[in-house]
Amino acid sequence: MNQIEILSRQTRDAYTWTDKLINSVAYDKWDDIPAVIETSVTWQVGHLIVSLYYHSIMVIVGHQKDILETMPMREYDRLFTNSSPKKAMGKTIPGALRSNLTIMQKRSIEVIDSLRAEDLDCVLHSTEVQHPIAETKFDALDWNIKHTMWHCGQLGILVRIAGERFDFGLRREPS
Repeated sequence: MNQIEILSRQTRDAYTWTDKLINSVAYDKWDDIPAVIETSVTWQVGHLIVSLYYHSIMVIVGHQKDILETMPMREYDRLFTNSSPKKAMGKTIPGALRSNLTIMQKRSIEVIDSLRAEDLDCVLHSTEVQHPIAETKFDALDWNIKHTMWHCGQLGILVRIAGERFDFGLRREPS
């Protein structure tokens, strides 16, 4: 397996785990903000839309006109980058956010799969905001995986608070 295949597989895995957690929460619970964590599923999903675009698409291949024409990325950036989750309450529709995350995940994988191994050592596509972690395309894609899993952990906490322990498929017989 080469580096592109590894990055693609790890990215897919991170997205799959994130999706499992997101899909386990009913839409009417998405704006709930527990005091202990001060975030919501709405904010987490919106933040992931923005961050996937930035870390795995924009700095890799540049802005994507079709995404910018179909998703309110400026509004998402305003609500889900540095803003409080409380400010995002009631400002979006959960189904639309969920759909846009799926679109962003698919585009992210397409971008990764379109790369050649030698592209990974290239500097990032020039953007208005300098990447806080990465200098190369490999660094940005590697960070995207780590960042997504960080938020997957936060989603896991929200799921636990909202209801019950998420079943990750580890079924043991009671002793």
